Amino acid sequence: MAKLIVRGGTPLKGKVRISGAKNSALPIIVAACLAEGESVLENIPRDIDVYTISMILRELGADIWFDEADRLHVIPDGLEKHQASYDLVRRMRASFYVAGLLLARLGKAEVPLPGGCALGSRPVDYHLKGFQALGATINIEHGYVKAEAKELVGTKIYINRSSVGTTMNLMLAAAQAQGTTLLENAAKEPEIVDLAIYLNSMGARIRGAGTDVIRIDGVEGLKGTEYSIISDRIEAGTFMVACGITGGDVVLDNVVPEHLRSTILKCAEAGLEIEEGPNEIRVCANKRPVAVDLETAPYPGFATDMQQPFVAMMAVAEGTSVIRETIFDRFRYVDELRRMGADIKVDRDTAIIRGVEELTGAPVEATDLRAGAALVLAALSAKGETEISGVELVDRGYEHLDEKLRQLGAHVTRIADQEDDDLTKHLTTSFLERC
Repeated sequence: MAKLIVRGGTPLKGKVRISGAKNSALPIIVAACLAEGESVLENIPRDIDVYTISMILRELGADIWFDEADRLHVIPDGLEKHQASYDLVRRMRASFYVAGLLLARLGKAEVPLPGGCALGSRPVDYHLKGFQALGATINIEHGYVKAEAKELVGTKIYINRSSVGTTMNLMLAAAQAQGTTLLENAAKEPEIVDLAIYLNSMGARIRGAGTDVIRIDGVEGLKGTEYSIISDRIEAGTFMVACGITGGDVVLDNVVPEHLRSTILKCAEAGLEIEEGPNEIRVCANKRPVAVDLETAPYPGFATDMQQPFVAMMAVAEGTSVIRETIFDRFRYVDELRRMGADIKVDRDTAIIRGVEELTGAPVEATDLRAGAALVLAALSAKGETEISGVELVDRGYEHLDEKLRQLGAHVTRIADQEDDDLTKHLTTSFLERC
């Protein structure tokens, strides 16, 4: 596994540009394959998940590449295959967006269960029920979801748990369905709005994105276009917390402050000084953070993806904080923070964190993307050296995180194993030229 070696104790200072939102990029790249003709997408992050979804679409027949100006070109005219690669789809859950694409474009889809797993705590059955409501027949055989529909027909669909992934997948499937589709209890995240704006720029008719009811009037065709996606609010929030945990002074460029409202409020409550501009945020931490309580919630509540980084900051805050996770089971990484000296007790969906004055470096392992980010933040504040393995998981959602941290003064060294290095080189070099 790839590793980061972090020597903690240095306050972060300077300016960092926040990348485009991974959670917008993935569905928008897929949506570009619904169109006739070329789409040119800007502000797309060069992280592993973006490369992976692009490779999946390439294998299905699309032509995708980055140009010298870092714009992603998508030409879907050759997309004719209906069976997605298991080896690629197993890498990330968001790859299941291709199911909605293939149903809408080809009327047929064979897509492995994402992550190579059976339906579990983050199931795709909400997606499947939505496809069935639109008129598709669904079968699960040998780890593949097989869906087929001669024609998708608009209808009213209630989305359980206000699922972001389900909302996006059904937007993709319904954009060219016959008639009108109403998505009730739809997710409201900024990435949902971003996808709707992009689809509308291609000729779709979608209203209500950002509310809990989205109306989609199916159209006969979509045309490729140019579009720039929003910035990544989770990466921005991670750097805000990184500043707080190290006692730094950092300016975040290319951000939408309104998308970060809940994170800004909780960071301010923890004692961080925050100045907002139209497209940037300055974060200054002149003293030790103070403990705050929070619970995760669908947008505009506190993002579940920010829970782990925030717990890392609370681990060194003054006082005791209580953090409740209401979306997913996401406390498995706490044992790794304990190895660094954190005082955290987990009771089912709640973590009780008694802040300590100092963490100490230790060998730890990332268990998932955001947990890995939390360990990196903890290491930045810890005394001594921390070795974090499994950082290829962090690469899935953060573009050049170690480079950006070094830019701000952090002492971070990356050690890639051969397999990780070969995969990264294969994915990145394949996008330097048009395929």
